[in-house]
Amino acid sequence: MYNFLKIVHWNDIDVIKRKKVLSRPISNSVISIKKRVKKIIFDIKHLGDEALYNYTKMFDNVKLINIKISEQDIVNSELYIDREMQNSIKIAIKNIKKFHMMQDTQSTMLETQQDIYCKQIVRPIESVGLYVPGGSAPLLSTALMLIVPAIIAGCKRIILCSPPPITNEILYVCKIFKIKEIFQVGGAQAIAALGLGTETIPRVNKIFGPGNVYVTEAKLQISTSLYDVGIDMFAGPSEVLIVADSQANPKFIASDLLSQAEHGIYSQVLLVTYDINLAKVVLKNVQDQIQDLSRYDIIIKALKNSKIIIVKDLLECFDISNDYAPEHLMIQCKNSLDLVKYVVNAGSIFLGSWSPVAGGDYATGSNHVLPTYGSAKAYSGLSLFDFQRRISVQKLNKKEFKKISSTIISLSTVEKLDAHRNSITTRLSSFLDEI
Repeated sequence: MYNFLKIVHWNDIDVIKRKKVLSRPISNSVISIKKRVKKIIFDIKHLGDEALYNYTKMFDNVKLINIKISEQDIVNSELYIDREMQNSIKIAIKNIKKFHMMQDTQSTMLETQQDIYCKQIVRPIESVGLYVPGGSAPLLSTALMLIVPAIIAGCKRIILCSPPPITNEILYVCKIFKIKEIFQVGGAQAIAALGLGTETIPRVNKIFGPGNVYVTEAKLQISTSLYDVGIDMFAGPSEVLIVADSQANPKFIASDLLSQAEHGIYSQVLLVTYDINLAKVVLKNVQDQIQDLSRYDIIIKALKNSKIIIVKDLLECFDISNDYAPEHLMIQCKNSLDLVKYVVNAGSIFLGSWSPVAGGDYATGSNHVLPTYGSAKAYSGLSLFDFQRRISVQKLNKKEFKKISSTIISLSTVEKLDAHRNSITTRLSSFLDEI
């Protein structure tokens, strides 16, 4: 029997142990990561491209000649992509476009009271930096999830960074959308370059994309030190929580647990069910299926962070899920659609046996950049809104200004803001001048 994915009986443990069961895996070197990232950001700020070349050699073992990908390499990428892959990319783009176009909202005008108008106008973020993770697996799908909404939103300048070597598949997606500013640099140094700018990489208004603990820490430090550079969210290691009833398919559940565990050693997967027999069969299927998977070593480490939790009933499954607030929530139950009403916190939901997380990762159309580490309690998954700004506009005519002036004077007086009140009374005095 393997020493991973242990079965935990929820109602046999106390509150402290329950909290530990639902705790996310955290690197033992958090302090050293913070210090290292701070040093990287410092070097990028003061050395620019020189630091990028040095860190790329140090971390990626690649001696770059040029940081920027040539336009010819972008154009030629299509030659290395077979028809089946091109078709798959285009189908994914079509679905992602449809889902994000649905989120598009035009400017709106509202009359809050007679002749007092408030309007909301929508403007795209002018320059965005898209980070596509590389490492052990270059994520073509993340390029799609970031580029498509940026294009729909109308962002004027789209800059993409990814660790070298950037795959032809990613370059092909950039070719489709006419993105020409592509830089082969990854990790915390890429985030620093996007936030600060270097001789080659332009500074952007907002940084998007998931990554490892170094990337996430760099996004945190950049966003808290530079007020005019935003980030999308802290999208860290992948996680899934599966709620299953006694009719769920154990083979499917095992495959879904493994699919998220292979993302990295800090990934976490949980199965929550009231059926102990199902749990045992799932565990056996995990042990069988893992043997044929190429990322075996990574999965084994991730599964040591993971659990199968046995509860008293289905409602308790959702209590645990809402407390955990998973990035991905799978409901593998009969009448799964009817159970969505019990979900309070989740990044993205997958219903029934035939809705694998891999579907959302690649091609169903919803975005796979999602909040992790419980941040689904406060944040949503990436959407078109993240690439836009909403600006409010107000207009009062003379008559309606006079009507509402007493309200403004009362409120500004109680707050002891004399200059606010003065801006109203000054205008009111002009009425007397007209008499």
